[in-house]
Amino acid sequence: MDEHLEISDAAQYKALGHPLRHRLLFALGTEAATISQLAKALDQRKGNIAHHLGVLQEAGLVRIVETRQVRGGTEHYYRRSARRLSFTGPDAASQGPILMRAVADELAIAEPVGSRLRNVRLTAEQAATVAAALEKMIDDLQDAGDDAERYGLLVTVYKPR
Repeated sequence: MDEHLEISDAAQYKALGHPLRHRLLFALGTEAATISQLAKALDQRKGNIAHHLGVLQEAGLVRIVETRQVRGGTEHYYRRSARRLSFTGPDAASQGPILMRAVADELAIAEPVGSRLRNVRLTAEQAATVAAALEKMIDDLQDAGDDAERYGLLVTVYKPR
């Protein structure tokens, strides 16, 4: 698995146009999984998972990392293409609402550790400084390994209208 993938082209953004595809990427963040495993974990039908995985695979966001023969069929194990994804380019802003819907679906069944929302008046320069500091903090986190629990982190700085 690559360390970082920059999402920048229209095909990748189109592939991420559905909250379930973000949830699939969340689920594949730490280990490979089959369609059946993902369907069970996300409480979805296998056909639905297969369709959305196909879209993500075509966009280069997931890949098949193992194939096994089982009961006369072939079972594929999918993994995210990179540990970290970043959104850049002119379509980056379009991901905010879709990503938030995906995170809301995750939070509905999650065990929250903490969250905070604050509105504060900042200059554009201050907002950029805060955003850069938060990104660095997230980027600098070291994975605790396979024995540790998995946590989701969502950090955003936004300008309300």
